[in-house]
Amino acid sequence: MPNAKVLEEKKAVVATLTDKLGSAAGVLVDYSGITVAEDTEMRARLRKENVDYGVVKNTLLRFAIKNVGLDGLDPLLNGTTALAVHRDDPVASARLIKEYVGKLQNHFEIKGGFMDGKVLSVDEVNKLAAIPPLPLLRAQVLGTMLAPITSLAVVIKAIAEKQGEPAAEAAPAEEAAPVEEAAPVAEAPSEEVAPAEEAPAVEAAPAE
Repeated sequence: MPNAKVLEEKKAVVATLTDKLGSAAGVLVDYSGITVAEDTEMRARLRKENVDYGVVKNTLLRFAIKNVGLDGLDPLLNGTTALAVHRDDPVASARLIKEYVGKLQNHFEIKGGFMDGKVLSVDEVNKLAAIPPLPLLRAQVLGTMLAPITSLAVVIKAIAEKQGEPAAEAAPAEEAAPVEEAAPVAEAPSEEVAPAEEAPAVEAAPAE
């Protein structure tokens, strides 16, 4: 019979596993053929991506899955088992584990998974893994939402550029015919005043 300390340690492990199963999406894998070097490299990558990965004992995991109602996982608990979970991104653990299944062929396999209290088959895990990473998915959704605004902005920009174009050069105006200088008005010759005829002097009558 295990002593009290061992029992407490096992209870703590079950509590931790229960928390992981109840608040995250995750994947169960069979790691039986993986080498130490491969395991070390994979763990470093998963840790960088905030995926919590670790080897678990099937007996303790059985207690945890019963605590959260994921009894459909019980048939998967045979042989070697590791658990990968991500609390914030339900796709991350499936996507990264599937990536390593491709790299470590024939000695690293997906057993199944879970998400939102539902047990996932291997096929469902693979479909989940095909979904783009959460940051990329958010960017795609945002891009779709902003598309109409972007189109409107392009139209407004085009209109503004069109209005700001220099006006087309006007056709050269027809040259006006030069204004002819008015001919100088001829001055009417002033009539010469005929000199007044001197009146003949009146001879004074001789004095008597």
